[in-house]
This record gives sequence, C-alpha cells and structure tokens, in this order.
Amino acid sequence: MTVELRHLRAFLAIAAEGTITRAGTWPLRIGHAWSALGEHTTPLLRLWKQEHPDTPVQLLRVDDRLAGLGHGTVDVAVIRGEADLPAEVDTVLLLFEARVAAVAADSPLTRKARLTLHDLVAEPIAVNTIAGTATLDLWPADDAPNATVEVANTDDWIAAIAAGHAVGVTTTATAATYPNPAVTYLPLIDVPAVPVHLTWRQPPSHPAVPDLVNLARRLLLGERTRSRAAAGIPSPP
Repeated sequence: MTVELRHLRAFLAIAAEGTITRAGTWPLRIGHAWSALGEHTTPLLRLWKQEHPDTPVQLLRVDDRLAGLGHGTVDVAVIRGEADLPAEVDTVLLLFEARVAAVAADSPLTRKARLTLHDLVAEPIAVNTIAGTATLDLWPADDAPNATVEVANTDDWIAAIAAGHAVGVTTTATAATYPNPAVTYLPLIDVPAVPVHLTWRQPPSHPAVPDLVNLARRLLLGERTRSRAAAGIPSPP
C-alpha cells in the first residue's frame, strides 16, 4: 500500500464521521479481544476522561486476533502475545502479565496455592482458538495434555471451566476482569509472562491516537518496570 493510499484511507475514515474539525466529535475506539488492560482498564479510562473530556472513548471487545484493528473496526487495539501485524501498524509494549491457571472452584487442584503445567496435564485444556495466548505448545512434548476443549471467546472459555469440563491457562488480566464464584485462579509458576502491546495504524485513523498512546505509556510505566522484573526480563538500556 502506498503512502498516498494510506493517507487517503485515514482521511476518509475521519470524513466518514461527519467532521474533520475537532478530534472530540466522535469516539476514539479501543479494541480488545478479552480483558482489555485488566486491572488497569478503569484507571486508564478515568484518566483519559479527566485529561481529554471532549474526546469520548469507546471500549470494544472484538473476537479477533487483532481485536478489530486489521479491518478498521477500532482505532487502537490491545494485543497480547505474538501476532502477525500488518506492515503499516505501529506498536508499543505496555507491560507483561503473569500467567495463571483457571480451574473449577470445586476442583482438587484448588488445594494447592500455586500450580505448574504438569499439574494440568490430566485435564482437558480450554483453548480460545480465535484470540487466546495458550496452546498445547506451552507444554513439553513428553508431558502434554491429551485433550482440548476449543472455544471462540472468553465467555465460552469461562463457562467450560466453571462447568468442570476443562481447565485453562490465561493471565492475571482475566482474573481481574472475569471474577466468577465457580472459577478459581491460581498462579502458574513455570510459564513465561505474556507481553501486552498497544497497536495502531499509521497514519492513525483518529487524531487522538497519539494522546492515548502517550497516556497509556505514562500510566503503565511503573507497572511495565515491575512486570519486567517479575518476569525476569532485563529492562532496556
């Protein structure tokens, strides 16, 4: 795609909203496939409203690996783990999220304070095939689960685990966003943390995108440093 075509597409996206005179006349759309930014979602939205009261934000869950960014449903997307991003997409690392295991509240596994991957191998694993970050590749080939329960979204993932049909591997964001009395989240100690990125197209499809990126980086600067240390990842020079 040429630079001219990218700029034309951005212009048309702005014009389609009915005005190009003010950034605050239509919502800035933030996409996510699940859990948004976990416990940091509400602080981010509140801080944005405080600092940018004339530009509303719209949080959209899109059951898609790129959370709607690939087909223009959103202006900015929260993406976890590795993803095949288009060439015209920019991205910034926000933080790392620790992994947790999700099991039925009455599972014998809840007797432990923390779990390992080996603790889960006897159970079917719930796998979100659309936008999940956990597959059987997490396990060693000689110590892997024998069965999976495939789902297409987080609601069905939670339901399968709550019913005792499967166990799951996710991040702390799910535990913060989807508390459920029928599901217990336990630390999973032998798997790497999951990187969380904020992504957007160039040129941006909304003029307030740079402001949101800067605000998110500022809000999560301390958390990014802490989560790097917890994950054993050295900070950049």
